[in-house]
Amino acid sequence: MLRRPRRNRKSEAVRNLVEETSLSVKDLIFPMFLVDGAKKKVAIDSMPGIYRYSIDTMLREIESCMKLGIQAFDVFPAYPDSLKDTIASESYNPETFYLKALREIKKEFPELCLMSDVAMDPYSSDGHDGLVKDGKILNDETLEILARMSLAQADAGVDIIGPSDMMDGRVGYIRELLDESGFTDTSIMSYTAKYASAFYGPFRDALDSAPKFGDKKTYQMNPANSQEALVEGDLDTEEGADFLMVKPALSYLDIIKLLNDNFPLPIAAYNVSGEYSMIKASAEKGWIDNDRAMLEVLLSIKRAGAKVILTYFAKEYASLLR
Repeated sequence: MLRRPRRNRKSEAVRNLVEETSLSVKDLIFPMFLVDGAKKKVAIDSMPGIYRYSIDTMLREIESCMKLGIQAFDVFPAYPDSLKDTIASESYNPETFYLKALREIKKEFPELCLMSDVAMDPYSSDGHDGLVKDGKILNDETLEILARMSLAQADAGVDIIGPSDMMDGRVGYIRELLDESGFTDTSIMSYTAKYASAFYGPFRDALDSAPKFGDKKTYQMNPANSQEALVEGDLDTEEGADFLMVKPALSYLDIIKLLNDNFPLPIAAYNVSGEYSMIKASAEKGWIDNDRAMLEVLLSIKRAGAKVILTYFAKEYASLLR
């Protein structure tokens, strides 16, 4: 035999020489959950190792993550029902705890990259990402609310706006308002191909943001479809997105590759709560090795073409490297 591929696997040193994909802490964004109040660090039962933080404890957690090399964070707010209404008006209240927290984070750590979430569901009494009327999710009427939300978050100092709602035309609508208001440097990481997935369950537990009726299949994508992701990618690119995101990641590696092969923008992928929790649950049972499974999953997402990975494993991965 003239060709023996095993020769390039014969030692760790040789394997490292020919390794095709590398993963760095710099590739990762750490999603975090914020609650109102002080001195709070509340465990999320369905996401072992992940917590809801008040702003004081979140600042200290961010500090510890930055010492491990994590430079980017995506903060999601958990609102009580008492502050929710049908038009998500709390989302652009300048005195709301989420916007105040974003300002505090950027004031204390101006060097970090701060990402925020744009969608109605954390603030909506209906639990949907868009405005609801007669049981239907209204698209165009939702855009103004999303744009006001985005403007408020940009004013609070965020570096990257993350529209996760999947309303048609929202990237262009948000981009136009941000530019008109002087926030030309605020980036948009569009949730371009966000699928109607079963893997969001633990996240909705964390935010108590599950829809109060029906499902999200009229705006989130059908898991059976891939070509539709190209349509969404075309639109978001034309409308001014700076990143295109695929969510979830692990069951949609083909979509990550599809977007990476067809668009010049950096591709992000969200390694979502259900993907995280199924590894944690299996590891707790002793069925799989937690660290090896974590590394394999993150490498697969990077290998598929993601330049940026949002993952709840970020701190754990960074700690493992140390």
